[in-house]
Amino acid sequence: MTREELLEAIDKKYEAMGQDPNVHLSGLLHAEPMTYWDFAQVDALLGLQTQRTQLPDEMVFIMYHQINELLFKMILWEMQQISFTEDIEPKKFVMHLMRISRYFDMLSDSFDVMGEGMELEQYMKFRDTLTPASGFQSAQYRKIEIASTELINLIDFRFRKTIDRDTPYEHAFNNMYWQAAGVDRERGGKNKLMVNFEKKYKKELIEWMKEYNTVNLWTKFKQLPESYQKDVSLVNAMRHYDHTVNIDWVMHHYDAAAKYLDSGPVEVEATGGSDWHKYMHPRYQRRIFFPELWSKDELENWGKDNLEGYKILESV
Repeated sequence: MTREELLEAIDKKYEAMGQDPNVHLSGLLHAEPMTYWDFAQVDALLGLQTQRTQLPDEMVFIMYHQINELLFKMILWEMQQISFTEDIEPKKFVMHLMRISRYFDMLSDSFDVMGEGMELEQYMKFRDTLTPASGFQSAQYRKIEIASTELINLIDFRFRKTIDRDTPYEHAFNNMYWQAAGVDRERGGKNKLMVNFEKKYKKELIEWMKEYNTVNLWTKFKQLPESYQKDVSLVNAMRHYDHTVNIDWVMHHYDAAAKYLDSGPVEVEATGGSDWHKYMHPRYQRRIFFPELWSKDELENWGKDNLEGYKILESV
């Protein structure tokens, strides 16, 4: 655009907002130029790490999880572009799904940072200061799951027959698969991990469940015209996302945890007190966002062999 065209466009923009363009141009005249550290809020980011011990590798652990949360936020941002776009077409659906999958690929590949980046002796010391905190308590990850699929696919397998479309959201929340990690196996009832988590996030997550009830990725896909649902690139992108999140990322997480928690002479619980083997491994929980896009054989073997080399469909 020429200088004159830019000024004309600025005039139209602010006049449409009921604003005086000259006031905004005057503000621009006196404004300081943008810097990288202001744009990225570098000082704020670098001031967010607070250690509870003097063990150096605790800093690795803190920053690693903060990076995870930033990536979770990026994922939720992309999911929103799918869920709240009216009459979305396959090309746009695929574009955002593949962005999300790439973010999860980053998360999967990054587990070596934690798995190879901390001394076992240091980790086993500073982890005690984290109890009963746990990565389980990432509300953003719970939001990703809820925004990905219908709630029935997140319900503990033992209780799915008790859940239907008329089930109150709170009842569904109380029967999510991850509730099993919040059981106090010695005293009964909910453990401190779950009590703290629900006090902080239960109301927010139930509202999120309501918001995404009809616009989660799986429902959104099933609302598409039949011809779109048969778009092979879209179906492959859906399958890729499901596999990336519920097998690849989970198993990388599982293997990283095993390096530390299974390294000693006795079994070690997760910091929240859960039986992390059964909570995390996909063959136990069978987290599957889009079950109808997988074959009977693929479903039966979910998580048993990591579905290595799962089939890329050539037609639907």
